[in-house]
Amino acid sequence: MKIEHCTIPSSSLLSAMLEGESNVVPNYLQENELSQELEEVIATLPKERGWVASYLHQYQGFWHTTRQLQGVLSCQKHFEAHDTDVLIVTTPKSGTTWLKAWTFALLHRHKYPNTLQNHPLLTHNPHFLVPFLELDLYLNNKHSPHDLTSFHSPRLFSTHLPYVSLPNSIKQSSCKIVYLCRDPKDAFISLWHFTNKLRPQSRGVSSLEETFSKFCRGVSLYGPFWTHVLDYWRMSLKEPGKIMFMRFEEMKLNSNFILKELAAFVGCPFSKQEEEDGVVDEILKLCSFDNLSNLQVNKDGKLSSGEQHEAFFRRGEIGDWKNYLTPEMTQQLDAITKEKLGQHGLRF
Repeated sequence: MKIEHCTIPSSSLLSAMLEGESNVVPNYLQENELSQELEEVIATLPKERGWVASYLHQYQGFWHTTRQLQGVLSCQKHFEAHDTDVLIVTTPKSGTTWLKAWTFALLHRHKYPNTLQNHPLLTHNPHFLVPFLELDLYLNNKHSPHDLTSFHSPRLFSTHLPYVSLPNSIKQSSCKIVYLCRDPKDAFISLWHFTNKLRPQSRGVSSLEETFSKFCRGVSLYGPFWTHVLDYWRMSLKEPGKIMFMRFEEMKLNSNFILKELAAFVGCPFSKQEEEDGVVDEILKLCSFDNLSNLQVNKDGKLSSGEQHEAFFRRGEIGDWKNYLTPEMTQQLDAITKEKLGQHGLRF
């Protein structure tokens, strides 16, 4: 796979992405400036109280915030996939930031062979380098598609969209989809912490019990969690050359092997010489949780969508749920997971 040059958003695209940088809450959690199309769609959808935003709306079987739906509809309508695209898809709080760093470093390793200096990951948050389709590129774009000419092949994007809601061009093209999920117990705890950081101080924090109940009912960002995971799992079995199904736990416990599998899947496998020269280890070190979380760029500032960079680096561990969930909660989540996924051979 030929890499033309590093795909960092252009200055014009950056300006568009930076609109609303001073907002109190992220753009996709706001409820102002809704398009007429969105207002008409929302009027027909089931809704529930949100974790941060006032409401979540159920669209195509999954839950979205009011404003976020605007990006979803625009993305579905306008995005045209290329056969050479690489799309990172994740359930929220499943290691998205880490996988973005991995994949960006893989695709651009020949342009940036020295991971200790002049590497974009040293000066840019991974979410800036790999923008979300529906939360970054299409969220503020109600009337016309974004100009994506600044992204050169292979274009690297990300999304939390469930499979059913992907733009048809993605399903019909030969682009690669890298899907990452996580043990639902850890995913829930991470999402609970993350959303509490985003809540306005005037609203206080949401209780563990309240949000746990919603999560179990499937009422969470891009939830139900289990349906999101299962749909991509099934498609990965049907189209293994198009969709690579990954687990956060495997990334954590067997990083070297999984990184090499990812490189081969996206079309830029490591050569024997690269492995002997330690390129795999250098990328793993560059993209490690400890290194990324300690970089000044990830301690200060915030994304164009409004989140503080530091909000994406909490613990990055397996089993943190043990510090929060009661035995009854654990049993309930495990039972749901077994019921929804176990019969399909999918376990965490």
